[in-house]
Amino acid sequence: MLTTRPRGTLDVTPAEAFKWHYVEEQIRRITRQYGYTELRTPIFEHTELFARGVGETTDVVQKEMYTFTDKGGRSLTLRAEGTAPAVRAYLENGLEAEAQPTKVYYLGPIFRYERPQAGRLRQHTQFGVEAFGSANPALDAEIIHLAWVFLKRLGLSGLTVDVNSLGCPACRPVHRQALLDYFRPHADGLCADCRRRYAQNPLRLLDCKNGACRRVAAGAPVILDHLCDECAGHFARLRQYLAEFGVEFRVNPWIVRGFDYYTRTVFEIIHEGLGAQSTVCGGGRYDGLIAHLGGKPTPGIGFGLGLERLLLALEKQGVRLPPPAAVDLFVATVGEAAAERAPALVAELRREGMAADLDYLGRSLKGQLKYADRLRARFVAVLGEAELAEGRARVKEMATGQETEVKLGELASWLRRQLPPPQGRNADE
Repeated sequence: MLTTRPRGTLDVTPAEAFKWHYVEEQIRRITRQYGYTELRTPIFEHTELFARGVGETTDVVQKEMYTFTDKGGRSLTLRAEGTAPAVRAYLENGLEAEAQPTKVYYLGPIFRYERPQAGRLRQHTQFGVEAFGSANPALDAEIIHLAWVFLKRLGLSGLTVDVNSLGCPACRPVHRQALLDYFRPHADGLCADCRRRYAQNPLRLLDCKNGACRRVAAGAPVILDHLCDECAGHFARLRQYLAEFGVEFRVNPWIVRGFDYYTRTVFEIIHEGLGAQSTVCGGGRYDGLIAHLGGKPTPGIGFGLGLERLLLALEKQGVRLPPPAAVDLFVATVGEAAAERAPALVAELRREGMAADLDYLGRSLKGQLKYADRLRARFVAVLGEAELAEGRARVKEMATGQETEVKLGELASWLRRQLPPPQGRNADE
């Protein structure tokens, strides 16, 4: 073998791909129910989009981005998060001129240079939603509810929804000063990252994983004690809506965000089965980001959810996702003439909308039946010289062993009568 896959990346083999397909189908189902339509952005953006949108002082910008210079000398960065590109697309494509709010979702790869951990990869797949144009706390609650319902539908239990408010430009400076005053006597005992954060972004002091820093931060002032009346009212209404929606939540004043664009609502959904890295979904409100990136002052809110971590959580909880749809009919052949006829027969079945397959390796009939079983074929049509001469095939139902003779010209219509209708093939629809 010439080489192996890069560290922090993942191959999704055919044996695992059906799980991804199922989760992606559920994403499209729930976003449709909540009125979100898909947005696709480039896999790389101009570096300044992330520097301005995410924040120069964040770990993402300073340590984790995959940045390169193209042949034209332009600095480009692989997509490091989903919100800033969504805002850029919202502005560049004139979506702010359409009916508001604009509600979109995205599904695609995110790139971060960090130490790979269970479910945390340097290239991971993220599902996210963004809603632009409304500051209504009911929209905050809708987005949290969407994420919570999505996870529960997949079969996750033991979920905890943590919510907090980070305030707004009117009240955050008061909290920032309180943090500076509190941490100043402890500055010499902080880690190197926190000493840098103290000067650049003191809110991040509450998010350090260093044990000594966490012990100091335990007594730090919390933003909830410094909210202005408007932010306090917004947070109270959010909690009221969540309770009315039936979402079980708790207020966690220690939730902060590493990105500079967050204001007011922030939230996380926790699944303890993942251990120390227990967050499966996180998001919040970013009412200043669109104006910061050149648009008119426009509120926004969203979340991001990594599919690799989600699938790991499902596996740890023992949730078995539905296997892929079976092959409707496998055509097994005996003899050269039947082998010559089978490809055209399978092509005709496929034109009629059936999932059909056949043998390409010249296996014996026994080998073909074994292969059909591995494909989970519902039916097998055995085609030999006698069947060709009579224009019929012997069709066997694999689950029961029952056999039926069917005319070759009527095989598609017969098979359609045996299969469940399209809506029955997906019980969720």
